[in-house]
Amino acid sequence: MATAIRRPVSHDARLSLTDHLDELRSRLIVCVLALVACFAFTFWQNEAVLQIVNDPLQDTQRLNSDKISQDPLEQTSRSARFNARKFRADAEAAGRQRAVNERLASETRSASERAAYSQAALAWAAAQRASQEAARAIPTNLERNPVTLGVAEPFTTTFTVAFWAALLLALPIILFQAYAFILPAFAPGERKVALPLMMMVPFLFASGVAFGYFVVLPRAVDFLQNFNDDDFDILVQARDYYKFAIMFVGSIGLLFQIPVAVIAITRMGIATPKQLHAQWRYVLLGLAVLAAVATPTPDPVTMLLALGPLFLLFEVSILAATWLNRVSPPGSLWGEDFEDDSEDSDAPAVSDED
Repeated sequence: MATAIRRPVSHDARLSLTDHLDELRSRLIVCVLALVACFAFTFWQNEAVLQIVNDPLQDTQRLNSDKISQDPLEQTSRSARFNARKFRADAEAAGRQRAVNERLASETRSASERAAYSQAALAWAAAQRASQEAARAIPTNLERNPVTLGVAEPFTTTFTVAFWAALLLALPIILFQAYAFILPAFAPGERKVALPLMMMVPFLFASGVAFGYFVVLPRAVDFLQNFNDDDFDILVQARDYYKFAIMFVGSIGLLFQIPVAVIAITRMGIATPKQLHAQWRYVLLGLAVLAAVATPTPDPVTMLLALGPLFLLFEVSILAATWLNRVSPPGSLWGEDFEDDSEDSDAPAVSDED
């Protein structure tokens, strides 16, 4: 197993079926152990993981906190915020008025006036304490978290989100083990193209996930949460929200694999970079459809946020494929010219009789 972790099998090695199965088993064990270790960490820090996923939803609530809405839940939250501000202002005003009455009581010579000012100061002090207690009684955390409906749903939802987070953390180790198992099948010349393509996959996927989470997902959540919100009491179920968020950013991550697809197509000789660039209108239309499917919102801005980087990646991929073709013409699948076995085909055949 240690050998499987350190380096892949060489291309010239000759392994039996049993040896291949043993190597596959070793690498699967490494993948499982890495996933279990990452899951132990993410489940231990499940509150932090859930908060990361909840942030786009809560950011939407904070941005629309002062919006007048017909949604009873939003009205209640808005009323609580304004009541807290009012009670704090009342407490501050009562404190100032108490100080004024105390100063007047100390400066007045008449005993009756001093008694009156003292009583007023005591009343303002009581009003100040009541306002402070009312302000403290209002919940400080007015952000609505996703709701759970079943008895076991808090545990199962936490388990699921922690597992997906662990899979994301363990992805580099899993991909390395997959690469190390597959690469021996390629000749040294083929690895020059195969290895960079394989290494691009996790990098592009992570970039797509980050872009989807920080840029596209908040916009999508904001649009969906405020769509016809005057007609609904909007409650977000945890299971559905986390599934939506995971599928959303995962789809963006997969769409960011466009450079891998473009380079693979051009190196296989299916199409040239010039031919792909000439069809950019159809490519743009196809990417628009994919962006619309990956961002299931009728909001055109959200779709354009996803479409822009995808088309930019396509153009960058064309430039990269053009450069690769100049450096190493794609005469074969990986850019190495096949030996022309028929170069002497035009020469006259020599019979055995001669």
